[in-house]
Amino acid sequence: MGRDLRICLVGDSFVAGVGDARCLGWAGRLGALAHAEGLPLTAYNLGVRRQTSADILGRWLPECEQRLTSGTDARVVLSFGVNDSTHEDGVARVALEESAANLTKLLGQAAERGWPVLMVGPPPVDDLAQNARTAELDARFAECCANAGVPYVRVHRALRESAVWMREVRAGDGAHPGADGYDVLAELIAPHWREWLGR
Repeated sequence: MGRDLRICLVGDSFVAGVGDARCLGWAGRLGALAHAEGLPLTAYNLGVRRQTSADILGRWLPECEQRLTSGTDARVVLSFGVNDSTHEDGVARVALEESAANLTKLLGQAAERGWPVLMVGPPPVDDLAQNARTAELDARFAECCANAGVPYVRVHRALRESAVWMREVRAGDGAHPGADGYDVLAELIAPHWREWLGR
């Protein structure tokens, strides 16, 4: 038997690849990239639409424990935050400091089980005010990951400056891109993904 590499990709609708007619999203593209580069793995997509950091903290552990069994090279990729910064009734669904606390708890739980984590930051949507809130959250998440020694991939600014990403988001539902947008996001993550898998 070769290396039994198992990765749970946990997060929101962007992890699930909503809007991608190819039904891959960035998570599927990175899994395919690993296989193409000679690193077979089992990837579990655990993205759920509209979920916040609080929702994910409440569900992620039992879902991953069923898949990341003892004796495997077990890893976790996390990505969330856009739903936290979404306003409902004039306030963010999850306050900034609560979001950071949720991430810190989650990273601690992963560390207790010896699961290496790669965190991908939240992308922009077609809403300037929300993007400002998400950018602040992105910076806070980067601090949390640095404190925990977890690699953090910042994509928010690069995607805001990507004509392809923003065009596809506007052409879609205002939040999710199509296949070309997910291509751009996967390309941003890929170098960090390769480095993390090589550890």
